[in-house]
Amino acid sequence: MTAAALAREKFTRLGFWVCVLTALVLALMPVLPPQMPTTGWDKSNHLITFAILGLLGRAAYRERILMVFLGLFAYGGLIEVLQSFTPQRLAEWGDWLADGVGLAVAFAAGWALDWRPLQRSAGPMLALPRTAKRVVALGVDACLCVFTVWLALSLRLEGWVTLSGAYWWAVAGALVLALPVFVVFGLYRAIFRYGGGAALTAVWHASVIYGVLYGVAFTVVGVDGVPRTVGMIQPPLLLVAVGAARALARFWLGDSYRSLISRSTLPKVLVYGAGSAGQQLSAALSHNPEMQVIGFLDDDRRLHGGMIRGLPIYSPTVLQNRVRSLEVGMILLAIPSAPRKRRNEILDSLLKVHVAVRTLPGLMDLAHGRVQTSDLRDLEIEDLLGRDAVPPNQILLGKNICGKVVLVTGAGGSIGSELCRQIVRAMPHTLLLVERSEFALYALHGELLHQLAGEDGQEVPAMRVVPLLASVRDEQRMREIMAAWRPDTVYHAAAYKHVPLVEHNAAEGVKNNVLGTLVTARVAADHGVRDFVLVSTDKAVRPTNVMGTSKRLAEMVLQALAEEAATKPGGTRFCMVRFGNVLGSSGSVVPLFRQQIKQGGPITLTHADVTRYFMTIPEAAQLVIQAGAMASGGDVFVLDMGEPVKIIDLARRMVELSGRTVCDAANPEGDIEIRVTGMRPGEKLYEELLIGDNPLPTHHPRIMKAHEDFLPWDELALRLQALTDALDSNDVPAIRELLQQVVLGYRPEGELVDWVHLEQRVEAVA
Repeated sequence: MTAAALAREKFTRLGFWVCVLTALVLALMPVLPPQMPTTGWDKSNHLITFAILGLLGRAAYRERILMVFLGLFAYGGLIEVLQSFTPQRLAEWGDWLADGVGLAVAFAAGWALDWRPLQRSAGPMLALPRTAKRVVALGVDACLCVFTVWLALSLRLEGWVTLSGAYWWAVAGALVLALPVFVVFGLYRAIFRYGGGAALTAVWHASVIYGVLYGVAFTVVGVDGVPRTVGMIQPPLLLVAVGAARALARFWLGDSYRSLISRSTLPKVLVYGAGSAGQQLSAALSHNPEMQVIGFLDDDRRLHGGMIRGLPIYSPTVLQNRVRSLEVGMILLAIPSAPRKRRNEILDSLLKVHVAVRTLPGLMDLAHGRVQTSDLRDLEIEDLLGRDAVPPNQILLGKNICGKVVLVTGAGGSIGSELCRQIVRAMPHTLLLVERSEFALYALHGELLHQLAGEDGQEVPAMRVVPLLASVRDEQRMREIMAAWRPDTVYHAAAYKHVPLVEHNAAEGVKNNVLGTLVTARVAADHGVRDFVLVSTDKAVRPTNVMGTSKRLAEMVLQALAEEAATKPGGTRFCMVRFGNVLGSSGSVVPLFRQQIKQGGPITLTHADVTRYFMTIPEAAQLVIQAGAMASGGDVFVLDMGEPVKIIDLARRMVELSGRTVCDAANPEGDIEIRVTGMRPGEKLYEELLIGDNPLPTHHPRIMKAHEDFLPWDELALRLQALTDALDSNDVPAIRELLQQVVLGYRPEGELVDWVHLEQRVEAVA
């Protein structure tokens, strides 16, 4: 909300009360000069007139023009009918003219007569201290005493009177007698909680006692200059006025009070961002049974100290003190348009206050609807790390996909499934999903069909999505698939990627990652696939484990095949795209840390110095597609992953932004312990993206091209045959030795840990 909008809301609330008080005063005073003759009707018609003005003004504020015209017609007809029964038409016409001027004024300030300012004032009123509430109620009752004495005198003397002289004795007597009696009968013990039968009964009893005392003083005993009948007229008027005031308080504040009581036990939250997203979020949470919004935080200094929807706006610089005094348990980030750098700065500032932080999605996720409480989510790792993603090049995204037959292997995996989602948006002719896991294939196929469904729920007929159960190592099955559909583009994402698991199952990892890639690539070349893109990993650079070595060997296979294909016209363009960890993938530390935090810890970490690159899955998938579109054959593309991140720093940030503290030597009373468990087999402290130091730029700022050495196909084929023989016999030592010979950067650490090999060795010794 801008400063101008904030000022308008303040003016609206003030204008409402000014108009209400003005209408009340005008309704209780004669509009015509004393010398102009008036009728009995004139003494009471102003109250009805201004009630009608208020309703018409409210209708005008809400732009219900038809209601305004109907109200004017009915109002004019009513005045005309009333005038027909009175002889002093000049006086009545003058009265009508005066009320008409009032009507015009009401229309000019009609926006202020809406009930919403009245409703929004309930919160600040209920927020007053108990003593202040009692003073307000006492002041209202004192005003009612004065008003009812004046009204009683006016009714007795059949004309409006001015309080002067002896009349003030009647006022003083009402105040001196009524207020102590009301205090004794407990009218100020629970002012706004109750306004029903119990409160009215207390008012009745107090008014009876007061009526007796006031009647004795001014009717039985009497005061010179004050008509005795005032002692009998004023007490009933005061009873009605006080009872009506209590009923109005119940109507005005009752619902708000009950809501306040029911929400007082809810966790208190602050919304960071007083813009449209923050206001919509606050509105959505106004009836939420899980949390209570008590204010806003905003960087705009012009808004500090203001109010939005009855909630105060605080400066983030005083957040730490406010968190303690207001008992804030959570902060909701409602800044979807803020760049990643600014979000990181805000998150850094929130680390000191030790409160949980949740956030809204980005602007693209909010573009098609209002903010809802269901949009709130826990902070994802992309909210804590990295940089703003570069908008994708739509030409590159569609070049190898739009209108073509596309095949994705490993379609049910983390990267494969996201590739499929991105491919569907680029509108291929047919998308072939190749996956060995039945459940993963079923789930992805259903998701993509839902994504493709139109508003009527029918599948888009221009595109086919075909789920295919297959293993990339099954050459016959892969030939059947490619012969049937003749794909134009293949994205090969099928691989075993979990370092310790592959280390313990070395032969199977090499078969899938190396031989599976070889089978798929050769079948693709035989069936005229134009573009073949391998999804690789940064663990292929100077690997210390079987998984990384197998992926580097898969790259070398494609490099050798690309050299062979370059000699044939229309040959397949092979390329590979290398990047680091993707956030939220299977085996990622982020969901593991989040689960451990929910369980109260400890967070398990293999080494305090472990460092990794991170990228979101959608951005990685988009860059893979764009890199593949730039390939000329044999290219090794490397994605810009930004700055590497220490995993222990990531763990600390996740703990602190969940509202808890880290238990360490500096804070032994902390909530979550970070426990170092030791390096796992094949794990590296640091990952790299380049073997050499000669990356070349491309047309995309996030994609580089590396020059990596490889073996010619004739020589590589002999090495692969020897490796295949070792794999068939599960000779793990020979497999490791052959991998070291063909992948020169492979430096294994530690002993062999393959489960089958270890068990066979135990049996041989036994």
